Amino acid sequence: MSETFRIGGEIPIHRLGFGAMRLTGEGIWGPPRDEAEAIRVLQRLPELGVDFIDTADSYGPHVSEALIAKALHPYPGQLVIATKAGLTRAGPNQWAPNGRPEYLREAVHASLRRLKQDQLQLWQLHRIDGAVPRDEQFGAIAAMKQEGLIAHVGLSEVSVEEIQAAQRHFPVASVQNLYNLVNRRSEAVLDHCAKERIAFIPWYPLAAGALSRSGGVLPRLAAKYGVTTSAIALAWVLQRSDVMVPIPGTSRVKHLEENLAAAKVTLSADDFATLDAEGRAEHAKG
Repeated sequence: MSETFRIGGEIPIHRLGFGAMRLTGEGIWGPPRDEAEAIRVLQRLPELGVDFIDTADSYGPHVSEALIAKALHPYPGQLVIATKAGLTRAGPNQWAPNGRPEYLREAVHASLRRLKQDQLQLWQLHRIDGAVPRDEQFGAIAAMKQEGLIAHVGLSEVSVEEIQAAQRHFPVASVQNLYNLVNRRSEAVLDHCAKERIAFIPWYPLAAGALSRSGGVLPRLAAKYGVTTSAIALAWVLQRSDVMVPIPGTSRVKHLEENLAAAKVTLSADDFATLDAEGRAEHAKG
């Protein structure tokens, strides 16, 4: 498996994790189409050395967390389950922020019950709610950390300034922003995380745009290294920074195994540079 990183400087995890959003129904709503296969995916994770699962109370909603507990509790070994709250759901593909302190507290207690845990090892604010003073949100989170409900705190879709504002209330252990080969808008945040030794969890890490087209650089390198184009995209993400913790998700065991092959790929310096340059060029196209 991939190299390790210590969440909050304390909890060691392998740097290639699993994102459990896609285990739910269409539009990230309701149960999966094939629950038995979703359970098999989750149960395959520890067998493949994956010890970090990322989920959220809004996935389903509640479906993803419940599936994880059904498939894996009592949890094996050093498995770390990170969850999130702060987005509410009214229907498929609908997401609305809710950062009211009382809501965040209710959500943490509900996640603890669904995941059958006494403490959430990593809990992340899914979005900072612009309708609630952010210091009120951060203060509520700091209180839950002090009470022991949460061991480590993360943020999602934030700027460097917002990370620094949160750190006046609690240590930020992780940041989960959109990032991949062809979307580099969070480069400054990634660099800040690297400097501060904060885990950077890129969501949508497999996206590669035109680079994955037939005859493009990804298919060429996939053939060279004997893996899928997705595995090459992940291998680049892993090599981009040693604080990177990508969480590719899937609802199929076959795709899971293909993605995890990225942990065995070490891109040459030239291949990494080629991918980096072409990815930046694709990002610049908008």
